[in-house]
Amino acid sequence: MRGFLTRRQSKHHYSFVDNTKTRNWFNTATAMRVTTLVAVVALVVEARAAVVSVPQLTGNAVKTEDFQPQQIHIAVGETNSEMVVTWVTPDAANSSTVNYGGGGSPLKTAEGSATRFTDGGSEKRSFWVHRVTLPDLLPDTRYFYHCGSSDGWSEIFSFKTWKNGTDWPVSVAMYGDMGAVNAQSLARLQVETQAGKYHAVIHVGDFAYDMDSDNARVGDEFMREIQPIAAYVPYMTCPGNHEHMYNFSNYRGRFSMPRYRDTESLFFSWNMGPVHFIAVNTEAYYFLQYGLKPLARQYDWLIEDLKEATKPEVRAERPWIILFGHRPMYCSNNDHDDCTRKNCLTRVGMPLIHLYPMETLLDQYGVDLAIWAHEHSYERLWPMYDYTVLNGSTEYPYTNPRGPVHFTTGSAGCSEIHDHFMPEQPYWSAVRSIDYGYTRLTAFNKTHVYWEQVSDDKDGEVIDSVWLIRDRHVAYSELRQDK
Repeated sequence: MRGFLTRRQSKHHYSFVDNTKTRNWFNTATAMRVTTLVAVVALVVEARAAVVSVPQLTGNAVKTEDFQPQQIHIAVGETNSEMVVTWVTPDAANSSTVNYGGGGSPLKTAEGSATRFTDGGSEKRSFWVHRVTLPDLLPDTRYFYHCGSSDGWSEIFSFKTWKNGTDWPVSVAMYGDMGAVNAQSLARLQVETQAGKYHAVIHVGDFAYDMDSDNARVGDEFMREIQPIAAYVPYMTCPGNHEHMYNFSNYRGRFSMPRYRDTESLFFSWNMGPVHFIAVNTEAYYFLQYGLKPLARQYDWLIEDLKEATKPEVRAERPWIILFGHRPMYCSNNDHDDCTRKNCLTRVGMPLIHLYPMETLLDQYGVDLAIWAHEHSYERLWPMYDYTVLNGSTEYPYTNPRGPVHFTTGSAGCSEIHDHFMPEQPYWSAVRSIDYGYTRLTAFNKTHVYWEQVSDDKDGEVIDSVWLIRDRHVAYSELRQDK
């Protein structure tokens, strides 16, 4: 705990100004944090001794029971005043509890539930996934929390809730295809998250490589590696093809996205400042051995979600719509993936009958940005629809574009290394890079979004940056008619 306090105190120390008003603020804020932490620690001290390993005799062998919380991560709940804390214990603890406090309010306790997860591998290995919802959180407030039970508690973490309303800049990190091995971007993202650079981190599919590998031990290792990010900011996700084993059971079992009880975190949306974020499961187009119903259900839901988000009164208040999913509609990599084909399934729908096409929805509802991964590279496209480039103008292509904007950010680092590009760059592709890295995206207000691609190979250098400006957030067909 001492190290945790040092990090937070040092942040204030660097920005300290020696005047009475600032000293009073600093002393009050520090006292609030210390009071909250002392209260949490007091609960730990008063609780029964944390039993991490309890020997149990089983015949001639001794079996240890492990109740210690691990793989802790948070996600925004059904509303922005809720946070869902999720963690794992190898054995069944006697409760699923989170103690938390912030904003000078008394310490609170929230109870949840645990579900036994059994991996589909040869060992049929099991562990317990705990989920607790923290309700009625104050906006723009730092909360401290720990999770567990009287059998064992986690260390103390913190998160800051988002502001109310839409008039504040939203900053997120986005990437896909990060593995437990060769996670090139992980350390830099850990540092930036702990420094408070992001309001959320969005992982656009493909985790661990693979979560089910070695009877799900690789998934465990990855979730421990991501904890220094995911325990401090909402860690928002969508599934990728590397999660498909046993009908995506490791993905569905481990994550707790908005509406997870209904959709098992496969597709969902949430609001954040001036942005409506939408997560989709592109894998429903490809793994049809699990049935067509998941795709049909998602498609119907997506239409209804877009209808709601584009109601005039809603979009006037929250104009930006950003959709993300794992597999791109377009790419120029030389690996012969579906995004290299003109009839890419996520773009035009099922073969022959073209059922459930997504690109028409992006165009019809004026989706501003479509962000993908899967290809282990970064590629930014010109604004386009159906292979037609629709720049806003020659000089300013991303100012009032007449078609959706796509980019792929799938180079966070994994054991499969890079996906190289075709020698000839297509007319619709603006920028390409195979550097390991990730994306920083900020929605500054209702008209301006900025993103930049960070190269981990080049020690954090920004290798691409774009301002997307839209004065009117409407269907692109309407903008094309005006042109």
